[in-house]
Amino acid sequence: MKKLRIATFNVNGMRARLPNLLAWLEREQPDVVCLQELKSVDSAFPAAELEAAGYGAIWQGQSSWNGVAILARDAQPLESRRGLPGDDSDTHSRYIEAAVHGVLVGCLYLPNGNPQPGPKFDYKLAWFERLIAYAKDLQASDHPVVLAGDYNVVPTDMDIYNPRSWLKDALLQPESRECYQRLLEQGWTDSLRHLYPEDRLYTFWDYFRQHWQKNSGLRIDHLLLNPASSPYLEEAGVDAWVRNEPHASDHAPTWIRLGSRKRR
Repeated sequence: MKKLRIATFNVNGMRARLPNLLAWLEREQPDVVCLQELKSVDSAFPAAELEAAGYGAIWQGQSSWNGVAILARDAQPLESRRGLPGDDSDTHSRYIEAAVHGVLVGCLYLPNGNPQPGPKFDYKLAWFERLIAYAKDLQASDHPVVLAGDYNVVPTDMDIYNPRSWLKDALLQPESRECYQRLLEQGWTDSLRHLYPEDRLYTFWDYFRQHWQKNSGLRIDHLLLNPASSPYLEEAGVDAWVRNEPHASDHAPTWIRLGSRKRR
C-alpha cells in the first residue's frame, strides 16, 4: 500500500469557495479528497480548474443543495457507485464512491435532519439505515475502505463545545448518535477519535455568535476505516487554518495519513 493523505471537506458551495479549495490543495497537497455540499449542477463543476491543479475528479451535483465529489491527485478516480441502494425515489446527491490509489473511498453527505421532529429528521434516520446496511459489506471487504464525509452527527458530548446549546438539534439527537454507534460497531474505526481519544477536536464552526473566534466547534466530519485499512493509520488532523481564511466554509478539511506498512 502506498502512503496516502486522504481528506474530507464540506466546501459549502463550490463556486463561492473554489479559490479557498485551490489554495488548500496547493498548500496541503492531499492525495484523495472527498467534497460535500457542492451546491451546483454537474455542468458547473470546475473540472478544468481542478485538473490544472493536478486533480482528476468525479462528481454528482445538484442545483442549490447537496452534491458530492471525489478528487485524486495525479490520477482519475474510478467510479464504482453513486447513490445508496434501498430507495429508488431518493434523488438527493449524497453518496459517491470510487477506487483511488488502491483504496475504495466512499464520499458521503448525510442529511442534516433539521428541524426535528419532522419529515427531514425521518429522512435523515432512513438514509442512515441505508448507509448502515450498505456499509456492512464494505466493512467486511479484504480491500482497504475509507468512508469519509460530513455525517451531520456529533458522536458524543466530547465532540462539541457545549451540548446544552444544541439539545434540540438533529445532530445531537439520541437516534442520530445511536445510528453512528451502530455503524462503528460493525468494525469501523473513527480515525480522529482513535488517535486522540481524550482531545476536543472540531471540524465545524458555524457563522453565528463568533463561534470560530471562540473555538465553539463541533466534530461532525469523520473518516471511518475498515479493518483492512485501519492498521495503516499513522496520523489524523484538521486543517483549521482554512476556516480562518476570507470567505471560508463553516467546515475545515479533516484528514488522515495512511502509511505503506501496518502499524504494530
